[in-house]
Amino acid sequence: MDKLIHERSHRQAVQVGKVQIGGGAPISIQSMTKTRTENIDATVEQIRQLTAGGCDIIRCAVPAEKAAIALKEIIPQVSIPVVADIHFNYRLALQAIENGVHKIRINPGNIGERKRLEQVLSACRERSIPIRIGVNSGSLEPLVKKKYSHPTAAALVESALYHIKICEDYQFYDLVISLKSSNVPMMIEAYRQLAVTVDYPLHLGVTEAGPAWSGTIRSAIGIGTLLAEGIGDTIRVSLTGEPQEEVRAAKEILKSLALRKGGVTLISCPTCGRLETPELTKIVQELEQRVQNITADLTVAVMGCAVNGPGEAREADLGVACGKNKALLIRRGEVIGKIPSSQIVERLYQEILAFK
Repeated sequence: MDKLIHERSHRQAVQVGKVQIGGGAPISIQSMTKTRTENIDATVEQIRQLTAGGCDIIRCAVPAEKAAIALKEIIPQVSIPVVADIHFNYRLALQAIENGVHKIRINPGNIGERKRLEQVLSACRERSIPIRIGVNSGSLEPLVKKKYSHPTAAALVESALYHIKICEDYQFYDLVISLKSSNVPMMIEAYRQLAVTVDYPLHLGVTEAGPAWSGTIRSAIGIGTLLAEGIGDTIRVSLTGEPQEEVRAAKEILKSLALRKGGVTLISCPTCGRLETPELTKIVQELEQRVQNITADLTVAVMGCAVNGPGEAREADLGVACGKNKALLIRRGEVIGKIPSSQIVERLYQEILAFK
């Protein structure tokens, strides 16, 4: 790993089903279903699609009893851990626990009377189910809001410490913490402050990041900055749109920092006035679509001219250096053929499938 990327500290380990968070484990990717949880078939299908795309942990909204009941049928049909997203209603948390959920996302201070929270913590402890305390800049406690007037990094940290203390008062320590904001600098600073204050594993995310294009950029900056500093144990990219895009973006963030392997890394030139293959952009877009679910750990280069093209293609596992209506096909630094531009996508795809 590049020395510019800090080594992660080995924070407390938390087990979520078969996935470990913290304790030096690989950084896991999370997403959230966009279906109604009570629509069991649709929810199961979406989870399976996300799993195939590289999701490690999935969260389902549990706003009502019918959603909590549905978890009993959903969980046995999927292969990754399921997290129940609970707000305010302790009974829903207890139902989700009873129905086999692998983790609960709550804010302990919002559950109500302490005896209600004690029931949730006791049920989690009996079944070794961890809790994620999810602090969000849009839903801070009234006392924190009054003290700081508006959301700040310090306010997020104070809120997290308030919820953590409630759990610790009951000797419950099986916790994961998140401090999410749509304000990227605030989110970064909040996690920095918390990282030196507690030893619990940290769930990174820019909340309500936005649509796929701008939201991915904001998430990459916020999450990527912290990961580069060695902060973070699990991540979720929150986008308006299909959850598959969240997983794709998360994978690319981790791969860009050499924190995750697997899947095709596609590099391509930005094109300029030297380009002699006008359809290069279309070639790259088509290839990106075709390889997105391939798990082989490969770097593939699609380059458009003789300046950087041959060098970049030779450094990749597979690559093409394009000229006028044709391209050199290169495997592990050696030219293995010359192909027409019209065949680049199919030939590269077949080479990727056959690569050893």
